[in-house]
Amino acid sequence: MVKVTELIVLHTTKVGENSIVIHTLSKEYGRRGFMVRSAGKKSAMTLFQPLSVLEAEIIESSHSNLYTARNLSLKYPLHGIRSSVFKNSMTMFMAEVLYRTVKDGTNEPGLYEWCEKDILLLEAIKSDFSNFHICFLLEFAIALGFSPEPQDIMPFTGEHFPVIERFMKDSFAGSMLIPLSGQVRNEIAEELLRYIEFHTESSLNVNSLKVLRELFS
Repeated sequence: MVKVTELIVLHTTKVGENSIVIHTLSKEYGRRGFMVRSAGKKSAMTLFQPLSVLEAEIIESSHSNLYTARNLSLKYPLHGIRSSVFKNSMTMFMAEVLYRTVKDGTNEPGLYEWCEKDILLLEAIKSDFSNFHICFLLEFAIALGFSPEPQDIMPFTGEHFPVIERFMKDSFAGSMLIPLSGQVRNEIAEELLRYIEFHTESSLNVNSLKVLRELFS
């Protein structure tokens, strides 16, 4: 059985010489991995960068839970993201958080749509996006169904609570203009990750946060 669907790439795992498993989010399948054969060429690998949005044919199998994806193409070229080392680093962080938090096989209603919206928002912003990943983490908690109030996050935040409360009450545009040092921004991200860890009962060791800390210091 063949279905056409859209996939957001979170992570890839190499399988043999020319195949990979792409770990994705989609409306239909939720968080799921798909086998992609003959994916070893450099030109093909450009499709599978973090948070690429793909259109694909999915071949379902009655003999295996690992379905195959074929005839993949980019739904959006994301030139603004791919041409910026800063935005690319943001997508690495966002994809890693999603990959480590959302359990394989789960399908959170609305999560795909929210994630696609955030990708296109990051693509469209021309400047002042250093705080984007802070807003992403707060919105992610809402997308997962936690809908946190400021007092819910307070136990995880310490001295940064007033700033986080401002993020939660301000508009998105206003949040992007909150002045933060790279160190404080990184500490707030770590605190919000601990909040998400607590509610998802996950252990999140997000390596790409170190990259953001260096770039936005």
